[in-house]
Amino acid sequence: MSSENILNRIHSLMECHKNKRIIIAIDGRCGAGKTTLAQYLEEQTGATVFHMDDFFLRPEQRTPERFNTPGENVDHERFLFEVLEPLRKGVVELPYQRFDCKSQSLQDVVVIRPGNLCIVEGSYSCHPSLVNIYDYRIFMTVSTEEQMERIIRRNGAEAAKMFESRWIPFEERYFSVCTVEGQCDCTIDTSKM
Repeated sequence: MSSENILNRIHSLMECHKNKRIIIAIDGRCGAGKTTLAQYLEEQTGATVFHMDDFFLRPEQRTPERFNTPGENVDHERFLFEVLEPLRKGVVELPYQRFDCKSQSLQDVVVIRPGNLCIVEGSYSCHPSLVNIYDYRIFMTVSTEEQMERIIRRNGAEAAKMFESRWIPFEERYFSVCTVEGQCDCTIDTSKM
């Protein structure tokens, strides 16, 4: 499915639910283009975009027990409480805190005025505790070779080693155990694009 097809589907959803806020999730493999698709949709529709990267675990949450459970290396509890539940309730102003990877801490509260279309992009956005809240779910995939090429271009060769040895195995386990792709409404394969 192409970006234009996704855009048409979103317009149809918005037309059918004129008085309802539409919330879309874009989950999938790192390097598959989740952020790029979210940016495109934001430009085309004026959507409000939320990034799962803003909900990394704080240092005190990073326990062996948590890391041993598929999908638990993101603060989905805080995301649900601070973002998804208020969005579903139709709030006009949404205050929340973003996690900063450099300082390893939560930043000052930001207040967002979400529109009628909200997009949540990032791995773990379709965590089992979140997946049923969305109106539409997109899974993005990419070949292993292309994934590593993109990660090296984006993050550098040294960081790519950490992705390959740690983050990608965490993601793959989450995708498998939580049957993420099967719970999504469509799949986009960006290999060789």
